[in-house]
Amino acid sequence: MKADEVMKVVKEFFEEHLNPVHRITSVNNKGNYVEAGVEVIEEKEYMKRYGRDQLIGMYQVRLNNKMEVTSFERIGLRKRTSTIEEKEKEEA
Repeated sequence: MKADEVMKVVKEFFEEHLNPVHRITSVNNKGNYVEAGVEVIEEKEYMKRYGRDQLIGMYQVRLNNKMEVTSFERIGLRKRTSTIEEKEKEEA
């Protein structure tokens, strides 16, 4: 499976079922499935209405060998302006 094909399928899935993809951060071939890391802007209108920073949901997505999304899970949530270092400090 090519990374660009995986990215296209993931983008289409998120646009149809959740929120448009903000950024695809990784695509990894795990043998009998492919895993992708995806960032999505969560609660965009709500956060804008109250003048708060947007939240980014970080998702892990799995596709089977037929290029079908078989599972997805939100694995984290962060402020859009936070850096990775800030997130790691919050988790410690």
